[in-house]
Amino acid sequence: MTETLPALKPLSEAPEIDFAALDNSPDSHAVLRDLRARAPVARTPMGIVLALRHHHLDLVTSDATRQIETETKMMQGIFDGPIFEFISAVMLFANGDVHLRRRMPVSRAFAFKLMDAMRPVARQMTEELITPHLDGAPVEFVSQFAAQLPARIIADILGIPRSDLPVFLQWIADTAEAIGFIEPERRPKIEASLVAFGAYVAELIKERRAHPREDFITEYLANTARDETLSEMEIQSQVVGLILAGSDTTRGSMGMTLAHMLTRRDQWDAFCADPDGLKKAVIDEGLRFDPVISGLPRIAVQDLEIDGYLIPGGTPVAVSILSSLRDPAVYADPDRFDITRTDHPRWHPVFGAGAHRCVGEALARAEMEEALATLARLAPNAELVGDFPKLAPGAIRQISPMSVAFKR
Repeated sequence: MTETLPALKPLSEAPEIDFAALDNSPDSHAVLRDLRARAPVARTPMGIVLALRHHHLDLVTSDATRQIETETKMMQGIFDGPIFEFISAVMLFANGDVHLRRRMPVSRAFAFKLMDAMRPVARQMTEELITPHLDGAPVEFVSQFAAQLPARIIADILGIPRSDLPVFLQWIADTAEAIGFIEPERRPKIEASLVAFGAYVAELIKERRAHPREDFITEYLANTARDETLSEMEIQSQVVGLILAGSDTTRGSMGMTLAHMLTRRDQWDAFCADPDGLKKAVIDEGLRFDPVISGLPRIAVQDLEIDGYLIPGGTPVAVSILSSLRDPAVYADPDRFDITRTDHPRWHPVFGAGAHRCVGEALARAEMEEALATLARLAPNAELVGDFPKLAPGAIRQISPMSVAFKR
């Protein structure tokens, strides 16, 4: 196929960026804006191509690329052990028939209608968590609320005792690191958490098989038993993956969206005046402006062209969510946070696309929309106290602590 693309630029002509330089920048959006102005793609010393424009999201559904599997772990020198086994077994890092057979039992049990029914639960839990703090005393929002709400909801869906949540939350935080680039000194702690997390889920599965309930895990196990194509490791890994996806990203997105709203009082006041009418718009803009998912990794399965550059088959390609959601070709004044924006695509890119679109999108939206709408009703005079939160680098960008004073 290379012969048919003689006029394409080689990757060597694309600007180079080190992920460390991007991660250490005080303004990653400014770095990506500069890169995007110079070229549609960038390259890293590790051989990864960074696709920077919004229309590059089409690569996620293109037959010319596939979901990355264990390649990023091998690039980090990880060829075995709990991290490698988890990445090998979870549906997020699978393709074709393997991905389909891992995803289908989850999809059946994680139906949109069922997850949408969690909206009253999210409202009630938000009231329970925030009402004791309406005296105006600052509260650490991330640990006391943003982490608690999704963890409690996913725990209730899975039938996990609330008393197990503290250690559960630590497992979630450590497991999130397993997906991205891992600091070598962190590997033992991440692997220890993965082993403990896996053992806990294995016991949960064993208990549900012995004593079925009317809950997600029982339904999920019934779905996996229909065709008996999943190994025990695959069954266990999908549950671990769902807990992770249903907790970690929601925490960061909720915190950052609230922080941006509270520092734009005109928009916060408008939201407080019509929380139900604006809750979807608020979350859409929060997810766009500061996404906690940094990119969507793919691998070129053949030589392909990206805006005039030749991408050789076998090249890892990361579609930058951070860059694509600030692309001025799609979003007017993209560096402005605006809940009245009308140029959002119908399907929010942060949830992925095609066969790999996030199976927990409905639940994440229900949690975030109802939580922030409830906060707007209960605490219209809320204020951000101290420093604005930051998102640390990584595949899933972890939010720093943030203090909020909730006032009626």
